[in-house]
Amino acid sequence: MQNNVLILDFGSQYTQLIARRIRELNIFCEIKPYNKLPEDLSSYKAVILSGSPSSVRAEDAPHPDLSQIRGKKPMLGVCYGAQYLAHFHGGEVGQSNTREYGRANLSSVKENEAFFEGVEAGSQVWMSHSDTIKKLPTGAVKLASTHDVEYAAYRIEGEETYAIQFHPEVYHSTDGKRILENFLVNIAGVAQSWTPDSFVDTTVDQLKKKLGDDKVILGLSGGVDSSVAAMLLHKAIGENLHCIFVNNGLLRKNEFTDVLKQYEGMGLNVKGVDASKRFLDALAGKSDPEEKRKTIGRVFIEVFDDEAHQVENAKWLAQGTIYPDVIESVSATGGPSATIKSHHNVGGLPDFMKLQVVEPLRMLFKDEVRRVGASMDMNPALLGRHPFPGPGLAIRILGDITAEKVRILQEVDAIFINGLRDWGLYDQVWQAGAMLLPVDSVGVMGDERTYEKCVALRAVESTDGMTADWVNLPYNFLQKVSNDIINKVKGVNRVVYDISSKPPATIEWE
Repeated sequence: MQNNVLILDFGSQYTQLIARRIRELNIFCEIKPYNKLPEDLSSYKAVILSGSPSSVRAEDAPHPDLSQIRGKKPMLGVCYGAQYLAHFHGGEVGQSNTREYGRANLSSVKENEAFFEGVEAGSQVWMSHSDTIKKLPTGAVKLASTHDVEYAAYRIEGEETYAIQFHPEVYHSTDGKRILENFLVNIAGVAQSWTPDSFVDTTVDQLKKKLGDDKVILGLSGGVDSSVAAMLLHKAIGENLHCIFVNNGLLRKNEFTDVLKQYEGMGLNVKGVDASKRFLDALAGKSDPEEKRKTIGRVFIEVFDDEAHQVENAKWLAQGTIYPDVIESVSATGGPSATIKSHHNVGGLPDFMKLQVVEPLRMLFKDEVRRVGASMDMNPALLGRHPFPGPGLAIRILGDITAEKVRILQEVDAIFINGLRDWGLYDQVWQAGAMLLPVDSVGVMGDERTYEKCVALRAVESTDGMTADWVNLPYNFLQKVSNDIINKVKGVNRVVYDISSKPPATIEWE
């Protein structure tokens, strides 16, 4: 992949958003930990230094080796990146006199600067830092200020090195995308050539070369990611792709049979495997979320290993891993960002399993996966399906897992999801589901007191799952769904609606 942009991650919560904005410009980019630079930087046309929760004045401040980048490639420092370039190169960074968080406006912008082409004084930007630059680094020229921040942006003369103390990647910075485009396209000369069609062509070609005549096993889930991965592999290797759809006992109501029917006519070689008892037995007594995830991941691997032995000469296991899975798991391998949760399809395979891993979607965000699927003329209903977690209902049942709890949640979930479809709300929601809470509450049904389960409904809107806002569903819809759940699902007497966004909450409860 040529014309790459490299983003060095210093642990900022916004690093993923930088990648999202760049991808929106039809430019391919990837995130690497600041302390794990690729050995070969030749394919990168530009480098961006992210923000960080750390202070450049701290003894343990992240300190990258920029010797192969500074002055040799166009570089943009964002927030921490800007302060790092100042602090260690002749400038001065100190604690700010005022808290510089939230909205601000550019009070001055240097004229005739390519970096700020189309951006005028008054443009809103988003600040998020407690340190500030007191003195510019050697050879720097001030490009912009705000009322409270004198050096909101600068560049280094004689280099294509730029720096800003605000975050262009967040929507609150109204001209942020334009600034990124100015830097990447007008200054760094990066081609805007990364499109869904080009991704399909490039990926299929790479898969053909990588896999040759080898046989590949793919675990289908019925969701967007594994389905798109399957179609890419099918284009590349045809009948050498062996798809397996596993019933882990934690799927939605009737999903095992419905999904198998869904793949009929797609030309895929699919086998259904009912391993529900195996998963539920392995999960018995386990209530810790991470332990549940890892148990499910282990059993998935065991099931695939069993099936692999039935496919003669199978050499690869394909997975629908996407970029947020990789990013959220990165610190498990030494990255600077905090691990949010482990993912069952990230991290490779155990030694006993003699299959190599192939992940066609590893560098895509969810919305990009959908666009790639659309470019291959896949069924819009399939591509529009809500994301569903790999561990299934196990992470929507808080606490230990039993067959009865699964039954209750499947019934609740079916009423909620079918209700969204019936009311024409399904496509307005990015992801929805129900959670079975580990509490019983007092209720009254007829003349009898009950002491039964409480369920929480969750519906969010998002573009890629990295951030999400709760959906303001109509009260009359919530009233109808709540009544249906309580009247039709034995064991539930209370329904609540989750109105928290991500961050600070995650989309799933575990």
